[in-house]
Amino acid sequence: MWAYVIRRLLLAVPTILGVTIIVFVLFDLVAPNPALIQLGDKATPEAVEALSREMGWDRPRHERYLVFLDETVTLDFGDSWKQNRPVQEMLVEGLGPSLTVTLPAFLLATMFALSLALFCAFFRDSFADRVTVIAAVAGMSISSLAYIIFGQYFVAFEWNLLPIFGHELSFRGITFLLLPWAIWIALTVGSEVRFFRTAVLDEMSQDYVRTAAAKGLGTRRILFKHILKNTLIPVITRVVITIPFLFVGSLLLEKFFGIPGLGDMAYHAIMEQDFPIIKAITVFGAILYILFNLISDILYAVVDPRVRLK
Repeated sequence: MWAYVIRRLLLAVPTILGVTIIVFVLFDLVAPNPALIQLGDKATPEAVEALSREMGWDRPRHERYLVFLDETVTLDFGDSWKQNRPVQEMLVEGLGPSLTVTLPAFLLATMFALSLALFCAFFRDSFADRVTVIAAVAGMSISSLAYIIFGQYFVAFEWNLLPIFGHELSFRGITFLLLPWAIWIALTVGSEVRFFRTAVLDEMSQDYVRTAAAKGLGTRRILFKHILKNTLIPVITRVVITIPFLFVGSLLLEKFFGIPGLGDMAYHAIMEQDFPIIKAITVFGAILYILFNLISDILYAVVDPRVRLK
């Protein structure tokens, strides 16, 4: 297995290299001169030219790309153009608040969706199954802004059940997170239920299920002991590939609820044209995506002995 892991890591190098080239080209085409952002529109041409030279913006593109490649390898993306703070330090500060929103909500949504999917499969084609599927589709069809506005206006403002805005890294701060968690679950559980239900029903049509039923095993035992175990590969694929997006935060939830995470940071960076932060979050997300792809492949072999990593 270790040979497979090493080979996959080596194959990830050209992928990451390609990502850096695409990101650099895109941002180089649209990014303004950082000296203009720091000095403002009223700066003299001499001051802009001097600061551009100091920041290396007057160098040829290939030299600036090598600098960006070095930043990617070292995960040191320099300083923010607007805040004059190390981007690496800002990412570390924003990671914690983002994970307090995304990680618990993701785990709760996944467990709830998987439970509903097994319920639908157990009572497939029944009234309860159809109602659950219709509710899942309806939940997917509602805009995230509608959930946010409803939650903030009715739950937080009118009914005064939860805080409407704020964040606190403490046990007492959970009250600030309950509403964002509920909205995250409402946004994601519908698509998860449909995916997991399809995976379970596909597995239920396999020959070994009919053989187990012919031997007299009950539906409940077949579903939870055999089908659930063999459904883990598509479940792992769905779950593990989603995890990298948890680290970069939720832009809308963090912005509307005043959570100082990476999503909120990305929003302000876009509004202020603070491209070092945007580049850092983009590359960070790409690296995590590649890493968790590898992790999902390894987990296949863990849950299914038939899978061999070569």
